Parts: sequence; C-alpha cells; structure tokens
Amino acid sequence: MNDLRLLPSVDKLLSLPQAGPLIDKFGRGQVLNAVQKELAIIRAKPDRKDSDLLAESILHQVGISLEEQNHPSLVRVINASGVVLHTNLGRAPLSESAIEAIRVVAGSYSNLEYDLPKGVRGSRSVHARDLLCRLTGAEDALVVNNNAGAVLLCLSALARRRGVIISRSQLVEIGGGFRVPDVMKQSGARLIEVGTTNRTRLEDYEDALKTGAALVMRAHTSNFKLVGFTAQPELSEIVELAHRYQVPLMDDLGSGALLDTAGYGLAHEPMIQESLQAGVDLVCFSGDKLLGGPQAGIILGNADLVAKLKRHPLARAIRADKLCLAGLSATLLHYLKGDAERAIPVWRMIAADLSTLRQRAENWQRRLNMGEVVPGESTIGGGSLPEETLPTFVLSLSIPRVDSFAARLRRAKIPVIARVQGGHLLLDPRTVLEEEDQPLVDILNTTLAGANNEVRS
Repeated sequence: MNDLRLLPSVDKLLSLPQAGPLIDKFGRGQVLNAVQKELAIIRAKPDRKDSDLLAESILHQVGISLEEQNHPSLVRVINASGVVLHTNLGRAPLSESAIEAIRVVAGSYSNLEYDLPKGVRGSRSVHARDLLCRLTGAEDALVVNNNAGAVLLCLSALARRRGVIISRSQLVEIGGGFRVPDVMKQSGARLIEVGTTNRTRLEDYEDALKTGAALVMRAHTSNFKLVGFTAQPELSEIVELAHRYQVPLMDDLGSGALLDTAGYGLAHEPMIQESLQAGVDLVCFSGDKLLGGPQAGIILGNADLVAKLKRHPLARAIRADKLCLAGLSATLLHYLKGDAERAIPVWRMIAADLSTLRQRAENWQRRLNMGEVVPGESTIGGGSLPEETLPTFVLSLSIPRVDSFAARLRRAKIPVIARVQGGHLLLDPRTVLEEEDQPLVDILNTTLAGANNEVRS
C-alpha cells in the first residue's frame, strides 16, 4: 500500500509553479476545489500507484478536470444532417447582419426602453413593430419570447374563462410534448372542439358560435398532415363567419413564412400576408423558423387587440429582450431590401442550386480521398412542410462501426452532426455553411485517422 504521508498537501500543490497557469486561467477558488477533490479521489483509490502521489500527476489531472468543468455546454456544431430547421440544433442560423446587430447592442447600452427624441421612458415594442407592419400591412405588432408564449398571451388576454373554438384536426402535439390543448387549458380558456379529426365544415363553426365564444382559433398542423377523406373550410370563410358573430379569429401559423415556398419546389406553406389579407384579426408565428431570425413569438393584426395584449400582465413575463429585438429587426430588413434569399441562411439553403451542392460534396470527396457522391434528400424541418423534401447530393462514407464513428464526430472539437442510413454515413452540403467546408474536412480527416489507429491497435 502506498504511503499517504507522501501525498502533497493542498497548500504545497497550490504553491508549485505548475499551479500558477491554472490559477490564472480558472481562478484560485476553482483550482482549490479541484485539488481537494483530486486528493480525496486518490485517498479513496484501492489500487493507487506511486505515480498517483506525484504533484505533477495530481496537477495534470486537476487541469483536465478544470478544462472539462469550464467547457461550455452550449457549443457551435456543424449541421451536415440535411435538416434545414433542425430544432435540436437551434433552428435558424442568423444572417451576418443579424449577428452584427446583436453584437453592437450586446456590447453597449441601448435605447431599448428610452425615447431618444423626447428624453423620456419609451417602449421596447417599437423596435420591430414598424418593420413588421411595413412588411405585412398589419395594423400593429408585438414581439414576445417564443410562439408558444404568443399563443398563451392571446388566449389569456382575450378568452380567459371563455370559450375558444378550434377544429379537432388542429389539436396537435409538436416536438417536446407541446400540445395545443394544454396551452389553451393553461390560459384559462374553455376549449370548444368542432368537427372531427379529418373533416370540419363551416356549419360546425357556426353551431359553436351560436352558443357563444370569445375567440375562434386556427392552428397550423406543424409536423404532420391529413390526407385522404378530409375537409376544411377556407380561412376566408371562417373569418367572414366569425366576424358575422362579432368574434375575432386568431391564426397560429407556427413557422411564419414571408416567402412562398412553392417557388423553391416545395408545397405551399401558409404565409403571414395571406392570413392578414383573409381578414384574420391576430396572426402568431415563430421568429426562428422560416422567418430565419432569432427565437421569438410574433403577433400581428388588429391594433385594438394588440393593444390589449400589451397591457396584459403576462406580456411582461414573456417579453423579448434587446438581443432578440436587434437580431429580429436586422432579419426583417433583409425582406424589406429584397435580399432575404441571399442573406438569410435558411433561405440560402432552401434556394441552393443542385449543381453547386454536388460540386461541394465532390470537393469533400476529393480532399478526403474516399466516399461516393450520391443523390439524396434534404428536409425543411422546424414543424413546417411535413413530408416535403428537396433534392440534394450527399457524400456517402462506408465506414466500419459507422454508429461509433458518428459518435466520434459528435465529440470533435467542433461537433459534426451527420446522418447514418443503411450502414453509411451521409453528409449533406445543403445545411453546411460554405465557410464550414474546411473545418468539416479537417475534422473528418482527424476522426478517420483516429478510428484507423484504433483499428490497427
């Protein structure tokens, strides 16, 4: 048994020259705690070696532990999966202009709630409101922290303890167990279901309106669609009927498209402008899906109703912060300037030329000197355009123990997220930013070398 009397004391270890860089990097408090924990581990080890008692060995292990503890859990990844709006990977990457706008506001004070011309307290709601109204023709707008919050606020402010009419086909559950009926219940609204799972008629809405309701709601079906023996009235028909009974209609669009997806070889995704033109009173949608901006919940529509939402106590609890408003405003400017397809990453990915995608995949292949470039399919994701795909070309790598290799890629300095399909690793250039091509190839080469060395040993 090793003599624990040879184990250096905490003070001795902290006074050694090797401890200096650790203290400079991590702070004395963290190093002290890490040293104490490492000494406790050594004392408890039944099979400790003489080398475990050496100060250099102890401080080396302390350094490893501190690096692991101080490494951020939220990190950049390279998305080679081919899913454009990958919810688990943070949905929409931001444009350079949006990133710069956030950087400027984050690094200084701002006029978030200060009226510069008047020199008095202002409102944060003005910063994106004018841009949203100019883009869509809405009377007023409000930005909150996410679309679930937007829906909750609308229901809480307009229909608490009152009825909300919604088709049974729209009582959906989206990713993470988020259910529309649960949000409606949380708001205090009373759910009035109409129609059946697959067919809802205009008269179903009218029968419910005759019994009294505070709101009619339409919800985007998100990541599934009904096919076959189905029926739904046109949105304009529901609007006209609701207004005849003097009841407002709210349209939860979810993904929030300002550009027509049909122009890119996809099915038509309901657009924000279309809902407003149909006469919808309030439209809700996300900022970080097809809009291509930061996470936000955006509410557009009737000025009197939006004013009521702004006065509700919940509005403060779910309000957007300065970073969100800066990034969102910069994103909206791309649409006003007409350069969204070029400047906003998700639209650049959707609009990517097939021949360019093939060239990039072939370039990866040449630089790796392995794999095969084959046709594939990209998906949009983010609860939009279910079952819709875009043609692409992927680099297919045939690798032994492919699942283990994919796990290695996820542990890389910049983690790489790829698809494993049919025993092959698939890398889709559509969702890899062009400036990530070089890091991707470097990571693949390093990971391949590590895997080969492991096999040989």
